[in-house]
Amino acid sequence: MAAVPAAVLSLTLAACGGQSEGSSDTGSGVSGEVVSDGSSTVEPLTAVAGELFKEENPDVNVSVGTAGTGGGFEKFCIGDTDISNASRPIEAGEKKICEKNGIDYTELHVANDALTVVVSADNDFVTCLTTDELQTLWEPAAEDEITTWDQVNPDFPAEEIELYGPGTDSGTFDYFTDEINGEEGASRSDYNASEDDNVIVQGVSGSQYALGYFGFSYYEENADTLKAVEIDSGDGCVAPSAESAQDGTYTPLARPLFIYPSKAAVETKPQVSAFIDFYAQNDDSIAETAEFIPLNEEQQATLEQAASELTGS
Repeated sequence: MAAVPAAVLSLTLAACGGQSEGSSDTGSGVSGEVVSDGSSTVEPLTAVAGELFKEENPDVNVSVGTAGTGGGFEKFCIGDTDISNASRPIEAGEKKICEKNGIDYTELHVANDALTVVVSADNDFVTCLTTDELQTLWEPAAEDEITTWDQVNPDFPAEEIELYGPGTDSGTFDYFTDEINGEEGASRSDYNASEDDNVIVQGVSGSQYALGYFGFSYYEENADTLKAVEIDSGDGCVAPSAESAQDGTYTPLARPLFIYPSKAAVETKPQVSAFIDFYAQNDDSIAETAEFIPLNEEQQATLEQAASELTGS
């Protein structure tokens, strides 16, 4: 799990303790387990939601795994989890498996993200990359061919490139390859892959000539050792930020983040229903505490309505 800022968490816990303003009282007296798995990008958000919920409901434990979006859906669609965390929408093949196993669900958009390309803070030559340069770096044809920085841009040094990125079970991998390489899953394979974003942080921060990508919150937590690369998709260089993700200027790497609660879990487990209500009603403070890009007003209203219809609250 990504580190939660202690001072912010303390303030938010104080605000959310007892019956705080805007919080749900539906969790009173509930107990048991809430089991979630999936996206490592969404993990810190759901983990913070679980911590804050537990402050009001000490007999409930919310577990948050990091199998990746695809790995999370594999577990979810056979009934092993109550909630699947996802950094992309559920795909047709995954829907079929869920349907085959009688797993019904609701898609809840819980935060926004600016998928962030990063280099080491010691990197003094990369400030902005075009989407074409990113494709040159990451497309399947680059494997064993594009190995030094000057092959990407002649102004860059002739130093060996070290690439780090999510594994193939990751929704971040799916989203990035689709947007940059034009096909989901199309990527060179000769890079350091991990489903743990903290491994990518450590790899990139440790080398002046490394590059990687992951969710914006992981960059923010490690901004002292990493540098976010601006992206030029044709209209000039744009840095990842909450503002650029929400106003649509950070293209094509701004994206929504989701949780998928099982309807059966909501109907049969009061603790899951209470947790979903709490998550939706306190989403803004959860996102702020976890250092995620919050929903806008329209998105927040949609989330609360969908959660209310799901839980019957």
